[in-house]
Amino acid sequence: MIVSIVDDDEHVRLATCNLLRSLGCDVRAYSSAEAFLDSGRLGDVGCVISDVQMPGMGGIEMQRKLNEMNAALPIIFFSAFDSHATRTEALDNGALCFLDKPLNGDAVLACLEGLGHTR
Repeated sequence: MIVSIVDDDEHVRLATCNLLRSLGCDVRAYSSAEAFLDSGRLGDVGCVISDVQMPGMGGIEMQRKLNEMNAALPIIFFSAFDSHATRTEALDNGALCFLDKPLNGDAVLACLEGLGHTR
C-alpha cells in the first residue's frame, strides 16, 4: 500500500516514513498539503497520514479539498495541538483516525489494519 506522509516538519516526516516502511508500506513524503495535492499521484495513494497544523493549507483544509474533488482518501491525522472541535470535524469528514503526537507505532498500525492493507 502506498502511504503519503504530509508534514511540514522534516524530522517528523522522516521518522514517520521510517516507521511506515518498517510496517511494510511504500511511502511518499510531502512537505505541504499543497505539494501533495499538486503531485498528480492521488490515484495511487491508499492512505494519507497528515499533520493537522501546517503553514499554508492545514490538514483539515486538505481533507475538504480532497472531498470537494471527489478524491476522498483514508486519512490518519495527527497533531500536537488536539482540540475536540478539530478532532470532530476531521472524523465527521471521513478521517480514519486522529492521533496525538508523537505518533505511536502501534496506534498507526491499528489504523492501517482497519484498512486491511498491512502485511
